[in-house]
Amino acid sequence: MDYIFHIAIIVSIYGILALAQNLVMGETGLLTIAGAAFYGIGAYVAGIFSTSLGLNITIALVAAPLITAVIAMILGTSFARFRDDYFLLATLGFLMIFNTVAKNWTSLTGGSLGIAGISKPHMFGITLLTPESFIWLAVFVLLIVAIICYFISRSSFGRALNAIREDEEALKIFGYKVSTYKLASFTIGASLSSLAGVLFASYLTFIDPTLFTVNESILLWAMIILGGIATNRGALMGALLLILIPESLRFIGFPDEISGLMRQCIYGLILIFLMLYRPKGIFGKYNL
Repeated sequence: MDYIFHIAIIVSIYGILALAQNLVMGETGLLTIAGAAFYGIGAYVAGIFSTSLGLNITIALVAAPLITAVIAMILGTSFARFRDDYFLLATLGFLMIFNTVAKNWTSLTGGSLGIAGISKPHMFGITLLTPESFIWLAVFVLLIVAIICYFISRSSFGRALNAIREDEEALKIFGYKVSTYKLASFTIGASLSSLAGVLFASYLTFIDPTLFTVNESILLWAMIILGGIATNRGALMGALLLILIPESLRFIGFPDEISGLMRQCIYGLILIFLMLYRPKGIFGKYNL
């Protein structure tokens, strides 16, 4: 049963990340690869609060989104002049800077060795030590994020974000401050991503810079593209499938010497066929 709870926790964490990525990239149309950096910031806030400051991880669930929001606002304001591919490259640059800082600021981040001994959450007199207990916190945070994203998508703010995605110049003609909407979307998405980082750090009790690379951001892209751009249920479905498919392939009885390669090949083929027959994703209505 612990294995099932473990998978459910990982799905919940990536579900949060996929919803946040969908808000920025799916709803607003901002091509960003900084998701892994904001995810990492949340994780490092949790690690530093726990090991250096001796604070409860639940405090990091409040502090991490605030700290990340400030960073995202500064970043988004600096990148306001960029669009499309240039914005993508700018966010990639930020991700590279984050990784460089995480690897070299050893007194704060532990450098390449990372941060070990991160505490588990302690709530209402109970420490969430096991996957069976931790799952409740992970699902609760996922539900909060899902509710936030749902109301944003149904609000006038969400409709403005969709209009930016479809035709930014047309929206400017009607007097909308497009840059403000884009900055708000970018900041909210970053804050939500940091919540996943706090959960991840507390669950594993260890983090290092290799966990927050461009590969993680690409995985987030794959999740929302597979599930369907600009749909919250698509983001959740993409997270579910891209976690469950590789895990389920572990139970196929390939010989040990080729098992890893065969799982990767089958995993890749499944994704290719899904994209061939559902090019807009499972629940998608829009192209990227």
